[in-house]
Amino acid sequence: MSDTFPVRNPRTGQIDTHINVATVEDVKNAALLARKANADWLALGLSGRADALMAFASILETRQSDIITALEQDTGRRRIAGQEVAGVIASLRGWAQGAPHLLPNETDWTPGRMKPHFKHRHDYVPYKLVGVISPWNFPMTLSFIDTTPALMAGACVIVKPSEVTPRFAEALRPIIAEAGLGDVLRFIQGAGETGAALVSHADFICFTGSVPTGRKVALGCAERLIPCNLELGGKDPLIIAPGTDIEAASALALRSSVLATGQACQSIERVYVHQDDHDAFVEALIEKAKVARLNTTDICSGDIGPFIDGRQAEKVLAQIKEAVSNGARLHCGGKVLNDGGGHWIAPTVLTAVTHDMEIMREETFGPVIPVMAYSTIEEAITLANDTAFGLSAGVFAKTLDEAYAIGQNIHAGAISLQDAALTGQYFEAGKQSFGQSGLGASRMGADGYLRFFRKRAFIANTASPLALSDFAEEG
Repeated sequence: MSDTFPVRNPRTGQIDTHINVATVEDVKNAALLARKANADWLALGLSGRADALMAFASILETRQSDIITALEQDTGRRRIAGQEVAGVIASLRGWAQGAPHLLPNETDWTPGRMKPHFKHRHDYVPYKLVGVISPWNFPMTLSFIDTTPALMAGACVIVKPSEVTPRFAEALRPIIAEAGLGDVLRFIQGAGETGAALVSHADFICFTGSVPTGRKVALGCAERLIPCNLELGGKDPLIIAPGTDIEAASALALRSSVLATGQACQSIERVYVHQDDHDAFVEALIEKAKVARLNTTDICSGDIGPFIDGRQAEKVLAQIKEAVSNGARLHCGGKVLNDGGGHWIAPTVLTAVTHDMEIMREETFGPVIPVMAYSTIEEAITLANDTAFGLSAGVFAKTLDEAYAIGQNIHAGAISLQDAALTGQYFEAGKQSFGQSGLGASRMGADGYLRFFRKRAFIANTASPLALSDFAEEG
């Protein structure tokens, strides 16, 4: 390690630690060591790898307080930090138990339809080295959402977490070593150069982050002709159908927009309400938004935490100001509070918004709720689809059937019905991103595991091989 980088505490704004940066040569060496370890990891078989991940989960469970403390310092959140660790433990156990049943069992030969003397069967070959580049909003969850199924498949994994939230990875190192996984699971620290080096040495890249950086990752993978999974930005809409329960709808809109300070890919960032319900909905939403509490003084209380990266607060504020300057009405929130060095924005409700405004076009990633009226469901669907993104969406209606009928017309990879942002709570449904929200197979459901394999065909001839003369033109 040749250098370090400073890390700020999101609650105080102070630099409270420095992390060693992995050089390009360090990344190369880590990749070489991982490839060397791959044969032994693969030789364990599914049951052996499942046992190893179960053991890792058990050790992590007994040592989770260390990781929670580090995540709390990374993100400024305590309860969600605990939920992240608990979720990773459950995911390790879930993949260990479920993955062995997901690969097709192709032990029998399948005869050819046109030429019965030919027959075939398949096996599945995992990639040797998977590189994971994860973001800062849910540092541990989004490091392991790709890592765990890749390990279970038989790959070795190198993870580069965000330089904004690197502490949890340092706390994980001794636990990974204690679990005996130090050869097959490595964390490297650094910024863009380190991530680019990982793209240069892995066989498969999983990236979660912004669209501009995702494009760079995709180009790097294309240059090497290796696959990549990209989970990028979103601008998720919530359609509230006419005549729904205003209290329930406004509570849903608030939670799904501002939970985790709106720093979640699946956060609702646009709300469409029928014109007959608009005023009552906005009034109820403002009432709820105004009583949501910032946890500036005590991390153990309140509803809204700080921005993990203080620079994001300024980006959100710029979108709010641009909307207001172009005619949007600000009802509450809308100001950056600097308390103790951290950056907070209270839940912010905007109306009189249009799709000409950045707040309705670009990802916000903050606790902002722009509300727009519509006259017909067809108009609401058109507005929901008027975006370059297509990560997910929500529909709240009087019945599930009505919500489903509306949801079928939305161009997004996952549609939450009678709720919103459910992909943050439910991981069993496979989905793929639409538009600029991503590329590649689903990270959820069975495809979250199967994507780490290449399918290999064995084609057998049970008759005598043909000779060149059998293809002669005279025949």
